[in-house]
Amino acid sequence: MEKHYFCSIISMEKRNAALLRSYGRYLKLERNFTRNTLDAYLRDVEKLLEYAEAEGLEVKEITTQHLHHFAATLHEVGIAARSQARILSGVRSFFRFLRMDGRIESDPTELLESPLVGQHLPEVLSTEEVDQLEAAIDLTKWEGHRNRAIVEVLFSCGLRVSELTGLKLSNLYIEEEFLRVEGKGRKERLVPLSPKAIKELHLWFDDRRHMDIKPGEEDYVFLNRRGSHLTRTMILIIIKRLAEEAGIKKTISPHTLRHSFATALLEGGADLRAIQAMLGHESIGTTEIYTHIDTHTLREEILNHHPRNLISHPPKDGDDPAGALTTEYTI
Repeated sequence: MEKHYFCSIISMEKRNAALLRSYGRYLKLERNFTRNTLDAYLRDVEKLLEYAEAEGLEVKEITTQHLHHFAATLHEVGIAARSQARILSGVRSFFRFLRMDGRIESDPTELLESPLVGQHLPEVLSTEEVDQLEAAIDLTKWEGHRNRAIVEVLFSCGLRVSELTGLKLSNLYIEEEFLRVEGKGRKERLVPLSPKAIKELHLWFDDRRHMDIKPGEEDYVFLNRRGSHLTRTMILIIIKRLAEEAGIKKTISPHTLRHSFATALLEGGADLRAIQAMLGHESIGTTEIYTHIDTHTLREEILNHHPRNLISHPPKDGDDPAGALTTEYTI
């Protein structure tokens, strides 16, 4: 009996491993996911399969009730609500694949609810603060113009940090004033280059020409002192160090400049669909979360336009001779 049980467990593990490989091929070939995204999705599903094996469940036997219990176990081990929501999103994708592939008849995730996640808006920098960030850069150092170009391209183009580190000279169209970006899911988009970004790139290229660049790294725009392309961690260190030197107290990262880009466009009157295209978002809902109206601007709008903030005052000498009441705004 015990031998039969262990054989059954081993067989289940083999079937699940085969399922995971099939799902991985689907994500790579059909969804065109990058390596990092693919690995993240597979890790999420591995958590579910480990749960199913511990419960003695075949994948086709998993019900919505089982998934609710699985979600509860994520909470019990201390996984945050946002991470729980991400894992369950990966699980939904897995079951959609199984349904589409004819491996299951119904999708148990259709009635599965995700944990409530509070909307978190990252810090945002004003244009003046971005200027302050750039002004803190020491241009006497070899990396000075490079770092200015990094800050300006992040802010002017709204790139993800992975898009910046992967940016290549062959993707720049300086004369046409735009660049080509390969974003999530290897989807390409065109992003305009501002005159200031172009200026900073030219200054960096003047310094870059004198570098000893490693073979195979020649096409990357941003390089370290050893002639290799920069990593995401290095960009994070650069931005945090610059913020400290500029005296900016906000907790910022490269992502802050992307968010600042979107916020500046929104407050400048840009259409949300245009911002969505510039950021490379699949869903307009993601763009709505990414952007927000500055609280100061919102306060001014309320104070200046809401009828409860309009009060009447009697005229002073020399005011309206008809004695009509004048209206003024109060702050």
